[in-house]
Amino acid sequence: MARKKGRDVSGWLIIDKPAGITSTSVVNKVRWALGAKKAGHAGTLDPAATGVLAVALGEATKTVPYITDADKCYRFQVRLGAATNTDDAEGEVIETSDKRPSDDDIRAALPQFVGDIMQVPPQFSAVKVDGERAYALARKGEEMELAARPLGVESLTLVSRVDVDTVELEMVCGKGGYVRSIARDLGQVLGCLGHVLWLRREWSGPFEASQGISLETLDELAKTPELDARVQPLEIGLADLPELKCTPEGAVRLRNGNPGMVLASACEYGDEAWVSYEGVPLAVGTYKAGELHPSRVFNL
Repeated sequence: MARKKGRDVSGWLIIDKPAGITSTSVVNKVRWALGAKKAGHAGTLDPAATGVLAVALGEATKTVPYITDADKCYRFQVRLGAATNTDDAEGEVIETSDKRPSDDDIRAALPQFVGDIMQVPPQFSAVKVDGERAYALARKGEEMELAARPLGVESLTLVSRVDVDTVELEMVCGKGGYVRSIARDLGQVLGCLGHVLWLRREWSGPFEASQGISLETLDELAKTPELDARVQPLEIGLADLPELKCTPEGAVRLRNGNPGMVLASACEYGDEAWVSYEGVPLAVGTYKAGELHPSRVFNL
């Protein structure tokens, strides 16, 4: 079998994604710029969306689920008075309304979208329907009954009333949230209809858009030590898990995928944690009676 070409680069590169490019295209540009063998992203952004896109490289791809599951913050504007078939400004207007809610009406409606809610994804989304992506079916003109999915919303606040037709909101939510669905459903609750005008992911888990580099900077620094220096350590992706230190013998066992002894910790039996030896991340797994039972082992 042919070996994958490229360098063994492990860690995270944070991109401030512009509008007009897919998340996959950004990952491909990062892989090229660093000459990396392996790369992936933690949480897709729609092509029209901007903001933090955390690109995992090499062994850091094993920590992607922990970022995907982490809370995220979105800043977005909703255009009131019109519904579109995509629930954003890219789509065709399918219905309009002359009604415009007051700021107090909007604030009063927001708590309905906070907490553990059920959310129906947009017709134009990557949800699978009978093995096909919903957006592929929607492009063919097919209408689907998409099942509602659970979403945990930490907060949804009115940032500003830009004008009579436009509001700016901020939402902190868990995995799998569709901002376009929030705009659509809020418009329906208010009786005025609505869709997303623009959307920006401000932060995702430990990563912030303000730390991200632009695609222009990525191109400028491609194939240079300066770009290598921007790669953040793998363990940043494990910020929500406790760190354990292991014994020398434990390190040998863990590197081979076996349970390894760790030093005293505040972890309880069954807790998920990650373990390091002499400052190098070795594995993620489950703590049981003085040992870490690895689920993912890092080859660093």
